[in-house]
Amino acid sequence: MPVGKLLASLAGQHMKRATMELGGHAPVLIFDDVDTDSVATLLAGMKYRNAGQVCVSPTRFFVQNKAYDKFVSKFIDLAKQIKVGDGMDPASKMGPLANPRRVNAMESIVLDAQEKGAKVQTGGNRIGNEGNFFEPTVLTDVPADARILHEEPFGPIATMIRFSDTDEALSKANSLPFGLASYAFTHDSRIATKVSNGLDQGMVSINHFGIALPETPFGGIKDSGYGHEGGIEGLNAYLQTKFVSQLS
Repeated sequence: MPVGKLLASLAGQHMKRATMELGGHAPVLIFDDVDTDSVATLLAGMKYRNAGQVCVSPTRFFVQNKAYDKFVSKFIDLAKQIKVGDGMDPASKMGPLANPRRVNAMESIVLDAQEKGAKVQTGGNRIGNEGNFFEPTVLTDVPADARILHEEPFGPIATMIRFSDTDEALSKANSLPFGLASYAFTHDSRIATKVSNGLDQGMVSINHFGIALPETPFGGIKDSGYGHEGGIEGLNAYLQTKFVSQLS
């Protein structure tokens, strides 16, 4: 049993209220009408910050057909330029993973994808023999049964998947039991509205990184948990509603 569900079950035995934020596998939808260079620059920064060890880090990149080649090419170039190293080195732009287990997990995930037909466009390997460093990695042609499309990597791995229309993108984005954060980039207000309503996620950010602000609710649905942190909604976990009715 996942740790979060175990803790929730233990809390339930004592009728203790709890807020569960259990991670995700964030999809990001990039449509044909965007400036691919600027969007790739923003998303590469989001993907590789803290070496991808962020619960709302974008991990599944769904790119519409016409934008796919330009976006992926730019994203790969940006990933290759990231200097990985000691956080005390001013030149370093990405640091290590949390522990050796995460490095092993990254290698295992990449190997599984390769064995099933995915292509490693950059990265895919641990760096050196000291520390827990792993290369910024981009995978393309990832088959639907690859582990990386079903397990949150919590590391510096990005997967690129083509899509044709909005319905296909939403179907793929919503295909997992996770529902924490999601992103979409488009200048078409109709698409933005459809995506906002259609993404089965606790948080949706359109055309920017507008998640995890102190004044906004932060939380997921499905296997990503329940309850919220932040905003007025974050206070609800600490409050009890009491109804009093009195006749004089």
